[in-house]
Amino acid sequence: MLDRISLTRFRNHEATELGATARFNLLVGENGAGKTNVLEALSLLAPGRGLRRANLADIVQHGVDEGFGVGASLLVDEGEPVRLATYSESAQPSRRRVRINGADASASALGEWIALTWLTPAMDGLFTGPAADRRRFIDRMALALDPAHAQHAARYEGALRERNRLLSDDRPPESAWLDAIEAQMVEHGGRLIAGRAALVDTLMARIAHMPSEPFARPALTYAPGGADSAEALSQALFEGRQRDRAAQRTLVGPHRDELEVIHAAKRVPAAQSSTGEQKAMLVAITLAHAGLAAQGRAGILLLDEVAAHLDPVRRAALFDQLAASGAQVWMTGTEIAPFDSIADQAAVWKVNGGRAIRA
Repeated sequence: MLDRISLTRFRNHEATELGATARFNLLVGENGAGKTNVLEALSLLAPGRGLRRANLADIVQHGVDEGFGVGASLLVDEGEPVRLATYSESAQPSRRRVRINGADASASALGEWIALTWLTPAMDGLFTGPAADRRRFIDRMALALDPAHAQHAARYEGALRERNRLLSDDRPPESAWLDAIEAQMVEHGGRLIAGRAALVDTLMARIAHMPSEPFARPALTYAPGGADSAEALSQALFEGRQRDRAAQRTLVGPHRDELEVIHAAKRVPAAQSSTGEQKAMLVAITLAHAGLAAQGRAGILLLDEVAAHLDPVRRAALFDQLAASGAQVWMTGTEIAPFDSIADQAAVWKVNGGRAIRA
């Protein structure tokens, strides 16, 4: 698990230290105190853009010219702790840098040590929002299982933008140019398709062994955007050139994938389920994914304002499943009352004005 966590010039945290952590870690304070900022800092100790997907310049403490820093010691079963750090510098504020045990490393290398999963109030509209939100959701989950997934997503998106640019030019693009760009899309898009499909399959296998109550059991289906393999994507891109040029954009590919979710017991789409059922299904997916992601690596689960929005029965079930997951859990709340049943086994910090004081 993570210990000796430090935040430097990170949003409203000028210099915050959190040590002597536990499996359960509670951050308690009023709205705006900086609780979620701590979770965001932890989320940056993994590949990707973190739980808020914020620009690096927005993360640095307001009015400060220097960059931010986040560091933590990863306690392992055997051997010395592994020191993880991510930061930016004033000379290059838009570039995120990573160090592991003091040596420069890539962000994807963080995924070899730690698997992060999170659930925040901003995700409450996941099932009713645009498909792009659900694609990011499955990509983030896939990234926690395979750090290379982010690289395939980035390279596919880059090739997609270039193909769309060629399609929208006044002059018809040369076939050789499209051949080269589509080859990149097929290579990396095929990996995306395979990664997303494997993720949904493994999630469903794990969800099938979870209790259906008190959380609503979801049924997930991966719906490819017109091609379900690299070979099918290659053929679809080639055959769709004339149609795509008329539309001035690419109409087939993993950028049009969908994650379909239904309430398994009621056979009702998640988007048509009640708010409480949607929240329960999100919790179930998050718990299932956390269990998968933690296999072979340190599992860290970040839950922002979750307990307060669950009834006592579901809250107790959540704590039981979290305790059995083996993951280190970080939770926020405006008061300690919802956590009374686990407070005696948790590390608790009171957060106020960008300062965290151990309770």
